[in-house]
Amino acid sequence: MLAEILSSGDTDQIALKVPDGPSITYDHLRRQVDRLVQQLRRFGISSDHRVAMVLPNSVEGLIAFLAVSNVATAAPLNPGYKEEEIRFYLEDTDARAIIIPTQGSEAAERAADSAILRIGIDIDREGEVSLVANSLGESSNGGKVTSDSVAMVLHTSGTTSRPKRVPLTHHNLLTSIKNIVETYNLSDEDVSLCVMPLFHVHGLLASTLSTLASGGTIVLPSRFNALGFWQMISENSVTWFSGVPSMHQTLLARAQRTQGDPLSSSHQLRFIRSCSSPLSPATMLGIEETFGIPVLEAYGMTEASHQMSSNPLPPGTRIPGTVGAGTGVEIGIMDDQGAFRDQGSRGEVVIRGDNVIAAYEGNAEANETSFTNGWFRTGDEGQLDESNYLTLTGRIKELINRSGEKISPREIDEVLMTHPAVAEAVAFAVPHGTHGEEPGVAVVLHQEVDEKQLVAHCREHLADFKCPRKIYIVDQLPKTATGKIQRRIVAASILGEQ
Repeated sequence: MLAEILSSGDTDQIALKVPDGPSITYDHLRRQVDRLVQQLRRFGISSDHRVAMVLPNSVEGLIAFLAVSNVATAAPLNPGYKEEEIRFYLEDTDARAIIIPTQGSEAAERAADSAILRIGIDIDREGEVSLVANSLGESSNGGKVTSDSVAMVLHTSGTTSRPKRVPLTHHNLLTSIKNIVETYNLSDEDVSLCVMPLFHVHGLLASTLSTLASGGTIVLPSRFNALGFWQMISENSVTWFSGVPSMHQTLLARAQRTQGDPLSSSHQLRFIRSCSSPLSPATMLGIEETFGIPVLEAYGMTEASHQMSSNPLPPGTRIPGTVGAGTGVEIGIMDDQGAFRDQGSRGEVVIRGDNVIAAYEGNAEANETSFTNGWFRTGDEGQLDESNYLTLTGRIKELINRSGEKISPREIDEVLMTHPAVAEAVAFAVPHGTHGEEPGVAVVLHQEVDEKQLVAHCREHLADFKCPRKIYIVDQLPKTATGKIQRRIVAASILGEQ
């Protein structure tokens, strides 16, 4: 099971380190996970339960995940979600319990109804984590957890439907962890700096669980901070980190402004990983030239338990603009009819492997369109070269990708349609130099309102990263001959006029 990854670390080896906070050895980590598992069982949590977690990047958040996934199914949620967003995910996952900081999370507390067990979590100065429940169910023996049990359930946004529920089994996750460890030759000498959120597969699988599986050390700041970033790298002997392109662009821009390499000569950094949204070749080459560190662009998604492909470590060949070759995953290119396309031809990227989900939960329609003869259709367009390196050339699906955050445009549509002045609303991706894409929306009004009022309305109902940065007020939206509104046509019409 997933908790078995902790067996790799030596007793006194530091597993988790928080800047200006506690350090946790592998022995301490194992004991804490075991203790929290017993507590959860005393609270009545068993293997058929879903436990939501609304927690920041923290030692207690990671320990809680390891404990919950060992006895039930963990459902990590973005702590930036608003009340109605949390309520949707609690209902959709049929959560039995929710874990929140003891100091409270107003949105989560309001979202959880009386049938959901509220569990508070805290940590003291020595790094000891504690749980407290608002009520106790009947003590559970836990039930049997197997490799086919769902360790974690996440949601992936849809462009035309409700978010899809993604059940990731212990076998899925352990396969992905193994692939990541082998791709980057991770060992107990490695120190990973986790700058990605732990409610995403990127931060959870790549930066943390893979490091634990190799017996290495995780440095876990509460958030990404460009100002003290390189000092943190040097002071903690960090050997690698994984981030999204907007982070890399920020670090590169700061270094170029100061006209120097901020890395100390004694640094231990051996590679920089980029994933979750496209990295421009210019940024990749700029980082390598400025810092002298190889940049490895990878390709991942929730349905594949994160990693699917990656550029290799030196002396392997890194090709800017590609996401490398499959890493323990078969990759192919299909046409609309399910036939494989020739090398160099564009088509939909399809994948197959033990890290890939067998099906979405409770979504027959999505399963019918997303799987073809055992291959998962990613919704991304791409092509393979003679070395089987994958180049992504676009997205078939219309999700908005803001620094790796996948945003459903329909969710934005629906929020704006609740405003009394809005007659029609269509959200789409607007290119952005730092984040890759930002949400933009075209709206047709039937009474007067300004852009600021509409943005404020969105902020009342959506997490900040989902809120549109630009609202285009138009007289009408382009429609097909049958009266349908096609998002890509609206986007092309609006952006083509800018």
